[in-house]
Amino acid sequence: MTFPQPETRRATCHCGAVEIEAYLAQGLSTASRCNCSFCRRRGAAAVTAITARVTVVKGTGNLSLYTWGTHTARHWFCKTCGIYTHHQRRSNPSECGVNLGCFDGFDLGDFDDIPVSDGVNHTSDH
Repeated sequence: MTFPQPETRRATCHCGAVEIEAYLAQGLSTASRCNCSFCRRRGAAAVTAITARVTVVKGTGNLSLYTWGTHTARHWFCKTCGIYTHHQRRSNPSECGVNLGCFDGFDLGDFDDIPVSDGVNHTSDH
């Protein structure tokens, strides 16, 4: 059995205007998708990072923030290329999801079965 290794990774938007550094306590093993109305449309898989350890290294002023509903989830996008870089989670605000596609050095096809979390039936809505 192999255990996920903690690591710190850098992620960038498509145009390179935004770069973040994120501590991934379980490495890339937390890759998942969400089926809430927003994430379903966005379509990106994300990995879990500790919110307090996500740092915008470059391009803070080039980030756009989107929230709705309870405004707990906070989604950041590059103003230039439109790529979603990361979001603070509604289910656990001490966690961020970082766009798996923003990391260099691997192919999304390398991830066989990316699980889907049930954001449609979020406990805060009931």
